Amino acid sequence: MESIHDILSKRPNLQGNFDELVAQTMKNPEVQAFIAENKMSQDEVQRSYSKFYEYVGERAKFDGKGYEPVLIMNHGYADVSYQTTEELAKRQETANLLRRVQIIGLPEQLKQVDFYDDVTDQNQKQFEIFQKMEQFIDHFPNEKGLYLYGDFGVGKSFRCAALANELAKKGISTMLVHYPSFVAELDFNNAKAYVDELKKAEFLVLDDIGAELNNVWLRDSVLQVILQHRMQENLPTFFTSNLTMVELEQHLAETKKVEDIWPAKRVMERVKYLAREVRLEGVNRRHE
Repeated sequence: MESIHDILSKRPNLQGNFDELVAQTMKNPEVQAFIAENKMSQDEVQRSYSKFYEYVGERAKFDGKGYEPVLIMNHGYADVSYQTTEELAKRQETANLLRRVQIIGLPEQLKQVDFYDDVTDQNQKQFEIFQKMEQFIDHFPNEKGLYLYGDFGVGKSFRCAALANELAKKGISTMLVHYPSFVAELDFNNAKAYVDELKKAEFLVLDDIGAELNNVWLRDSVLQVILQHRMQENLPTFFTSNLTMVELEQHLAETKKVEDIWPAKRVMERVKYLAREVRLEGVNRRHE
């Protein structure tokens, strides 16, 4: 932004140009209204010429987006403040909401799902789960999580994404993780860093748990570690699965050791501490 002095220094007739720029600036009705409203003295007006000039120039370029130039009084002379427009504030809030929901292994479009989308009391069981989620939001972080199980495509991930987006409006961050995709990318070099992120997430959803290829390392050094920390710190946690809790325990016990029952039970004790088992019923939306 060039000042009056910067512009005049490029021109030979300094005084004439100065008077011309000042005259043009002072004709601006918003400048005139500001002077009258603040009952500015001639001395205050003269000391404000450069700021009036800046305001008029920036106002002419302002397109209704971004930061809006506004005249203010600042210790006896005019100054220009740049204030966030309503449109920019909405864009910034939308960006903040998107940042608060971290999605791993699932479509990014889930960040656009509204909590009240597809809510109906015609399906009593689904409506009851919606009400449980409302209660979870109202009492966050003190409400126990849900272990949401059901058939393929009935909306388990959709409903958890809607919950995460609603929590984001309250400033709460979520990690929504497709568990089979997450563990498929793990190795002995990156596991600790990734596991630490899930351990400490403000709100965590482990989606489609039980669909991963299970082994001792994943069960005891990944899942057990995540759940142990979250249980100790009482960090809110949701699960979705095609398996009941009983079936998940059987899945976790199936390793190369044939029946690794007790380690599987230890993991399930943490799952049960963190979440209540609830069945989500409905038709397979993927076939609609």
